[in-house]
Amino acid sequence: MIDAELSRSVARWCPGATGVTGAAKLSGGASQETWRFDIAHPDGVIGAILRRSPKGYGAARLRAAGLDAEAKLMQLAFEAGVPSPRVLHVLTPEDDLGTGFIMQRVEGETIARKILRDAEFAAVRPKLARQIGCVLAGLHGLPQAQLPPLRGMTATKELDELEHDYRSLDRPRPVFELALRWLRDHDPGPSAEVTLVHGDFRNGNLIIGPDGVRAVLDWELAHLGDPMEDLGWICVNSWRYGEIDKPVGGLGSREELFAGYEAAGRRADPSRVKFWEVMGTLRWGTMCGSMMQRFRNSPDHPMEQAMIGRRASETEIDLLRLLAPRGR
Repeated sequence: MIDAELSRSVARWCPGATGVTGAAKLSGGASQETWRFDIAHPDGVIGAILRRSPKGYGAARLRAAGLDAEAKLMQLAFEAGVPSPRVLHVLTPEDDLGTGFIMQRVEGETIARKILRDAEFAAVRPKLARQIGCVLAGLHGLPQAQLPPLRGMTATKELDELEHDYRSLDRPRPVFELALRWLRDHDPGPSAEVTLVHGDFRNGNLIIGPDGVRAVLDWELAHLGDPMEDLGWICVNSWRYGEIDKPVGGLGSREELFAGYEAAGRRADPSRVKFWEVMGTLRWGTMCGSMMQRFRNSPDHPMEQAMIGRRASETEIDLLRLLAPRGR
């Protein structure tokens, strides 16, 4: 069914296109889907990705920027030289595909364990932490005047929302309480500079090739705020996949990340980065706790929810390491 809808769509906006082939669903939930397909064209096949909310569904997450904003941000990034897929088309009612956009497919790997271990990436791994810093510098430098409307966030507001989410679980955890107190005591206040923040910049949302970072994906949590938030999030231990001594996604040191960021003309603030790393660790722990709550309340007890939910205890260990003197 979707092949026919996609074929009608591409015929309207892609001159010369004769249809699509190989449509396959990659992921999906209650409200968003990702499809891979090829556009048949006389000049050669065009690999494409559809990201959409099907007809009849709205935004799934209150914090989501919205698919139209995602498309705009990705295209701005692409035009500015930040690794990002090129947006080919933003869906209209005439497409009869729901809301979303179609982007050019970027080949590469997103699975962190492969990037961290496979021989294919051995040569580029030592360079990735610094390269990630350069990519974040470019992302944070996108002109605000060109950005779509986005929510504005501060450290205090993020912390208020996080504490609300944690309290709603009604399952007190002493380590989480300690982390909340530490965050309140070390709130750095409003950032001197407000920039675009990706909001979920980490392993799994980066396409990596043997040459390095090829694309940044999943901009749904993008907002305006402290740019150090992104640098802190990529350092959360949960994204290191066992390479705990390499804070930047299991790839390298914070110093390499900062060096890449500053070589691209921006300034890193290590103390603010640590605040956001603690915040990110507690946020992920709270999200895991929420997943466990859903597991307990579900009549069929989905095993995937339990597997994620149990990881809340891992974040307690991470928080204790971070909050210890000279914590890393």
